[in-house]
Amino acid sequence: MISMFDGGEYPNVGYIAYAAVRRVGESALEISWYPNIHDRFHEVSVFLPRDQVVVSVESSQYGEKVHIFVKDEWLDSLYSRPYSLFALFDVIGVKKAIRSGQLSNERLANLRNRIDDLAKTHPEVAFITYADSLLIKSQWRAGFFEKKVKYQYEPEALVLLYPEIASIYGEVLGMPIYGVFVQGQNEYFDSSLLHISSSGNHVCLNSLGLPFAQLMAIDSAVRNALKSGSHPKCELYLEEHFYHSIRFRHEFDKTGQPTALYESPLTGDDRGYYYCSFESILSNLTTGNGS
Repeated sequence: MISMFDGGEYPNVGYIAYAAVRRVGESALEISWYPNIHDRFHEVSVFLPRDQVVVSVESSQYGEKVHIFVKDEWLDSLYSRPYSLFALFDVIGVKKAIRSGQLSNERLANLRNRIDDLAKTHPEVAFITYADSLLIKSQWRAGFFEKKVKYQYEPEALVLLYPEIASIYGEVLGMPIYGVFVQGQNEYFDSSLLHISSSGNHVCLNSLGLPFAQLMAIDSAVRNALKSGSHPKCELYLEEHFYHSIRFRHEFDKTGQPTALYESPLTGDDRGYYYCSFESILSNLTTGNGS
């Protein structure tokens, strides 16, 4: 920057990550990181520890925004580690079904077999069932030119699984479902979707618990909203960063769609989620070429 101010050229100093500082804490900065602002609006909340900051530079008289220089290792890890997408599908009316004996052992075994069959056709997604719920996980990478890692992020693929999963639950249990979608954060460096021990009785999702806390927080907010009547029942509930990262048609007013608030387990602040039908999302999706 000094060279540029003296009339020279702006030299390449390494990787540049576009970000916005949201909060300055005692030990870390909460930042919004934008791994892709070219063909989708992809925002991810991450924490930058203070001990990874080298210097912050600003020159308003030259129109230069704040540049935060960080240590190589932290920036490398930001781009090289895998991240995840999560969705939780839950049955509507399960308490009534339990009381009426609708959830028989035979039906639940059939449900498990149908999920097995679905998982075979989607090896890029992990399927975890528990009780009446289904948790699915897929991974994405930000892209790292030096390590020949391409940007791989496709939240639409996870959303498009909804009708298949809804069909299975409808046919086997005769019950509707809804889905909650979030982005995973603070991912393990392990690139595999799951870790299963050699003994077979330890399963690790290769993720910290925060994404699940986020899923549960949105799910709880949805249940409270339905009880109070503040918004109607919907098929999909999409965390705001997940929602905005979807490729929508240019003419679709994505910011004008209905939203509600939930308390973020990460910061304790109110964050947003969008509630909508699957059809409203499907009809407004677009491919990379705008069609």
